[in-house]
Amino acid sequence: MPGNTTANLTSTSVTFVRPATFFISGFSNLPHAKYYYVFLCFVYFVTVLGNSFIMCVIYLSRRLHTAKYIAVFHLAFSDLCGSSAVITKLIDMFLFGHQEISYEACLMNMFFVFHLMNLQSMSLLVLAYDRLVAICFPLKYHAIITKKSISLILGNMWLFSIIFFATLAGLVNRLSFCRSTVVSSHFCDHGPVISLSCNSNFINYLMAYISFGLLICMPMVLITISYCCIAAALFKIAHGADRIKAMKTCTSHLMLVAILYLPILSLNIKSIAVSIDPNSRIINNSLTQILPPMLNPIIYTLKTEEVMQAIKEMYRRRRKVNTIMEQNVKLRK
Repeated sequence: MPGNTTANLTSTSVTFVRPATFFISGFSNLPHAKYYYVFLCFVYFVTVLGNSFIMCVIYLSRRLHTAKYIAVFHLAFSDLCGSSAVITKLIDMFLFGHQEISYEACLMNMFFVFHLMNLQSMSLLVLAYDRLVAICFPLKYHAIITKKSISLILGNMWLFSIIFFATLAGLVNRLSFCRSTVVSSHFCDHGPVISLSCNSNFINYLMAYISFGLLICMPMVLITISYCCIAAALFKIAHGADRIKAMKTCTSHLMLVAILYLPILSLNIKSIAVSIDPNSRIINNSLTQILPPMLNPIIYTLKTEEVMQAIKEMYRRRRKVNTIMEQNVKLRK
């Protein structure tokens, strides 16, 4: 018996294959694909500019040093990092031909892309919680929504996300890749990677379903419930002007929610009903990952009155400083 056990273990270790590299295939026979990658460069430039700008405004404006804008700053930060994880690697692979990626780098890429996308999703949930308390419990708002409470929520969110996606990526190590190592995606996507395995990947698919349900569907459901409560509270407001003012504080957040969640949900629902062309899937997935981070700061800047007021104050202050400096220069002359 001991001899047979040793033989089985040896056989298992021989058949277990961990490839040195994966090949990220990207688009298949898509004409003018390079123009799409150039478009991504433009999107990334706008994303970096927009999110850096809104983070600077929040940091420099004292009126925005509130609990709510800690969550907004966090959303901008996760948007910036998430786009960097996706677009920079994608451009390096497909514009510069570095489509081979080492096994370890592939798992790291998988972890960071999903972790940072999850932080974007969770940030929107935190902002929904902020709006819920502000409209449904206005008298208790400053007691419930504090810098400490929001920081604690965001810290726990980071801890949970790191543990979950480290587990998701780490479970890939239990798979053996004895067939193709060509990943049919634009990054080291979890689904296409585990589909290449030649041993049981049931646990990996289970984690993928848990991930979708827990981190996409559940936040969407909770945000929907929060807005149902907000709608009920708004109907109780007697004055129409007050109701419109309260609704305006929610519009920018609702737009961000729609931009992030609707494409993801529609793509996953469609994939259940019909088979989606690989090129279409890559375009849909990549746009879902890169457009929300680009649009979020634009929407928050243009749609949020507090941010616009902070920008105007900073501009007036800057002009005042420039005027004083010019006057000092004239006096010296």
